[in-house]
Amino acid sequence: MKNFALIGAAGYIAPRHIKAISDTGNNLIAAFDPFDSVGRLDSSFPQCNFFVEQALFDRYCNKVRGSKDNIDWLAVCTPNYTHDAYIRFGLRLGANVICEKPVVLNPWNIDALTQVEQETGHQAYTILQLRLHDRIAALKEQVERGGKDTCYDIDLTYITSRGNWYYTSWKGDVHKSGGVATNIGVHFYDMLQWIFGPVQRNVVHVMSFDRVAGYLELKQARVRYFLSINAKCLPEKAVREGKRTYRTLCINGEEFEFSQGFTELHTKSYEEILAGRGFRIGEARNSIQIVHDIRNSTPVGLQGDYHPLARLEPDSHPFGWNDMKY
Repeated sequence: MKNFALIGAAGYIAPRHIKAISDTGNNLIAAFDPFDSVGRLDSSFPQCNFFVEQALFDRYCNKVRGSKDNIDWLAVCTPNYTHDAYIRFGLRLGANVICEKPVVLNPWNIDALTQVEQETGHQAYTILQLRLHDRIAALKEQVERGGKDTCYDIDLTYITSRGNWYYTSWKGDVHKSGGVATNIGVHFYDMLQWIFGPVQRNVVHVMSFDRVAGYLELKQARVRYFLSINAKCLPEKAVREGKRTYRTLCINGEEFEFSQGFTELHTKSYEEILAGRGFRIGEARNSIQIVHDIRNSTPVGLQGDYHPLARLEPDSHPFGWNDMKY
């Protein structure tokens, strides 16, 4: 049994990490979040020490070093822009770290964190759970059997509706979340480059506060993508069925279904990490480079090979902010 601490206990993704810690037979002994709505801890770790002040959490973690309550692992479930700092904190605490995606916002942050790993002798891992999805792993094997000269035409569409709260939160601030491509798309870009090879060309057609559309030319794939958090972008069929999320991956004209099998992927990620087979932060470099390049691109508009949904009429920001604010 290993001792875990967790930062970001009140966040959206924290319950999956709490469950994974419990499912793998380990103990969560300390958690920190400025917000105190963390009754979720009762389900598995009612004896967990909880802190709403970082200084007190830091003091506790250092106080128990070398004791039976020594922190072996730190789980980071915080806003994207804080990941870098909390990974450093964990490594210098003398713990290994498991960080949610995106592990950082910029590729050079990975280089700096790798240096801290070397200095401390501890390791940082990230969650790339789509690589552990059975259907996606099978697709990778299929592509490998098809030969290195085979190229695929792919359309990726992912619409996950968000309300006005999104734009008030850190997620609506591109400097904190990385924007739509980073916040909701980084794991898809990782999956695509993992299966079809590195990026040869990266073109952005449309980018605003609520959507991004572009073209990725990978070694073995031509990918048109459209990502959005705006419910107005949902196809009519999804609206009729009362769905708020629409996800599809079309490969050479055929839909690739992988909507099921997500519920236990965080637990599986923890099992792989604790067995020494997890994804180190360097594994995320290619996808972090992709979203960094998208975020810093100038959209070319509707020219070239673009996703059909890129033609959708742009929406106005619900609070009247312009795209520069985004």
